[in-house]
Amino acid sequence: MRFRMTFLALALSLLPLIARAQVVQVVVDLSQQSMTVFLDEAHLYTWPVSTARRGKVTPVGTYSPQYLSANHRSSLYNNAPMPWSVFFHGNYAIHGTTDVAKLGSPASAGCIRLHPDNAHLLFNLVKARPFEMTLITVMP
Repeated sequence: MRFRMTFLALALSLLPLIARAQVVQVVVDLSQQSMTVFLDEAHLYTWPVSTARRGKVTPVGTYSPQYLSANHRSSLYNNAPMPWSVFFHGNYAIHGTTDVAKLGSPASAGCIRLHPDNAHLLFNLVKARPFEMTLITVMP
């Protein structure tokens, strides 16, 4: 009983923090090969990305993150590194890339690639709040 009361007191003390959590909006423009990040509608960043190359698809729509993986390796593409992954639709993720020279043009198998430093920033923004507080919109 004492544990339940302590847990309840802790949960109630966190409510103001959850209520103040800021919404992260990630907007990916496939036609521009760019990502814009907003925090409570204030512009934070605009970065070049690489999305699906010819014959591949980056899904269009609005998503919330499904899970995070700081040091992910692809199970589909020869163990390729996918640092700072924010998975948003099955096997599709926003993640860092070692192929930074191709940022700004389509080059991926469908994921949204970022410079690793930018992927790390985004990862930390998403990690700092409940997943429902992040919206990822991918536009054609």
